[in-house]
Amino acid sequence: MSAPASPLRLTLASASPRRRELLARLGVTPDAVIAADIDETPHKTELPRDYAQRMAREKALAVEAATVVEGFVLAGDTVVAAGRRILPKAEDEATARRCLELLSGRRHRVLSAIALRAPDGTLRERLSETAVRFKRLSAEEIDSYLAGGEWHGKAGGYAIQGAAEGLVSWLQGSHSGVVGLPLFETRALLKAAGFALG
Repeated sequence: MSAPASPLRLTLASASPRRRELLARLGVTPDAVIAADIDETPHKTELPRDYAQRMAREKALAVEAATVVEGFVLAGDTVVAAGRRILPKAEDEATARRCLELLSGRRHRVLSAIALRAPDGTLRERLSETAVRFKRLSAEEIDSYLAGGEWHGKAGGYAIQGAAEGLVSWLQGSHSGVVGLPLFETRALLKAAGFALG
């Protein structure tokens, strides 16, 4: 009698602890975590939706080429968009301030794309789109948020899973998608690809 086949492994193409925490909510612990090293510069005139999907796809393919773990590769990318404008990941306080001033009192979109490369080379993709509105932010509220440091490295200069959640007056869509990994879409993608979920 032959031994049962070992379950296929999963590599998460992201160094984000938020994505690992969200994946754990589905009962999934990645066998490997490898941050994708790709150029994340938007193409000229590239729309936010297209950019998010391209980033997730390129991350999955880049990590698939770099990993020695046979199995699935899951990648994601989250983009904050004000109209057709792609907001940057805030690496300094001045950028975060500009983002918050732009988003103050207005509705914006958070596009969270995921891509899953299966062992047979099939690439499956899903996109979550969430509408978010901040209250009108006073200068004091912006200063206070920036002082907390949660903005660092975050698309659009904020992390909804922290103090910024108290500034959101309205949200329609996927809260987990705004954090960084839309769980409904991720679960559906994994199940459709035959990855064993509880």
